[in-house]
Amino acid sequence: MKTFNIKYFFTAFTVISFVLFTSTASAQLSASLRFKNKLPDTLLHNIIDDNYMAAIASPKADNKLSTESITSFESNIESQLDTRAGREKLLGYLKDLSDNNSNELAYNQAKARGYYKLASVFAKLRMYPLAMKCFFKTMGYKQKGQSKSDSVVADTAFRFNGNALTINAADDSVFVNNPVQIKEKKEKKSKSITYNRILNTFNDGKKAAAYALLFHVKQPKPGKPTVFVRANTGHTFITLIKYNTDSTSVSVSFGFYPIKDNIFSATPWEPETTGGFKNDSEHHWDEVMGKFISERKFKRILKLTQRYEGLEYHLSKNNCTDFALQAAAFAGFGVTNSKGAWPLGSGNNPGITGQSIIAGGVYDDDNDDVFINFDEAVK
Repeated sequence: MKTFNIKYFFTAFTVISFVLFTSTASAQLSASLRFKNKLPDTLLHNIIDDNYMAAIASPKADNKLSTESITSFESNIESQLDTRAGREKLLGYLKDLSDNNSNELAYNQAKARGYYKLASVFAKLRMYPLAMKCFFKTMGYKQKGQSKSDSVVADTAFRFNGNALTINAADDSVFVNNPVQIKEKKEKKSKSITYNRILNTFNDGKKAAAYALLFHVKQPKPGKPTVFVRANTGHTFITLIKYNTDSTSVSVSFGFYPIKDNIFSATPWEPETTGGFKNDSEHHWDEVMGKFISERKFKRILKLTQRYEGLEYHLSKNNCTDFALQAAAFAGFGVTNSKGAWPLGSGNNPGITGQSIIAGGVYDDDNDDVFINFDEAVK
């Protein structure tokens, strides 16, 4: 009888362990695991074409650019970014466009499309401060004659310093002089980071000119509202950026993770465990949203981060997506649908959240522009 009980216990334990491994665990249990997206990325195309760039630099340019010019603009980006000369040429174009764009009335939709595509490319390269600089160029001209201060900075405690958000020599060191790899590479495992480390990133002794927040989602299955794929449950994290008046910037990407106390921690069987932050600067994503925010909102998000440090992680009630959604809500935007179900639980999760972004389920309390980027092929 005793032998039978031991065998029964061992069999039960084996079955539970197998189910545990193959079912959903937590919104971060496999966040550092690489899930290869085999879908083509239609956003990663050539950003340097003389005819196209000359056209969008013209104050008279409008939406009537030829299909050939647009197609040329969207081809062979990898070969251009692989060389230092190509990156140098791109930054040169961006600086010229910034100079030519100083007159607000010279704005046109062609320029906006060009800058938006560049913002998407730099976001894919995880050069988030440069991406948001390009996105900034698409903002603040909603109506002819309307100044940036009427829209972009309506909720800020200070006015944006336009010079701090131009493409300039400070960007050379992070783009031109460094190798650029746009192809997917093996993802590095995110390492622990503390609130004090995050805070000290922004305590650089420099005066702020602007702030921004990005909201990133890595779905378990890109382009699908799938809550989990075996042990892969995706991940949601944020990036905070501080732009300084001297044209430099500092940023940090991080997310809320479970610190497993035992094998069952952060699983449907034992959803609670200790929580903590990890540095997600090298983390892949499928969808991203970004927005410029006020100093007040930036500080509020930092306070949220401080409150979360050491807070209990709960698979259904307080996971990585819950933290990121709260941060985005403090910034004034978010998604309309983020909840899904899994065995023995339900709640906010990356799969549904990412799909909501793809479907256009995004809200913005301030009616300002929100940067949104994802692979168009998954729509």
